[in-house]
Amino acid sequence: MTGFDGYMNAYLERRIKDIIEEWDLGTKKDFGDFPDRLRAVETEIQNMDQFTEKANMKLTDMEQRLDAVREARQ
Repeated sequence: MTGFDGYMNAYLERRIKDIIEEWDLGTKKDFGDFPDRLRAVETEIQNMDQFTEKANMKLTDMEQRLDAVREARQ
């Protein structure tokens, strides 16, 4: 069994980069700054939510103004 373990270990050592790439696996290096990246994404989501709220308010205002202009024309 030790022969097989040695063979597998040597195989994995030779092919680990290919295996990681093929299976799209993450490494410690990939996830080292994960908390910072996650915080950045969460901040962007909050900013997008604020933008969406402001855009919806402006759109509602524009629709009300359009309705007022339409009524004035009639």
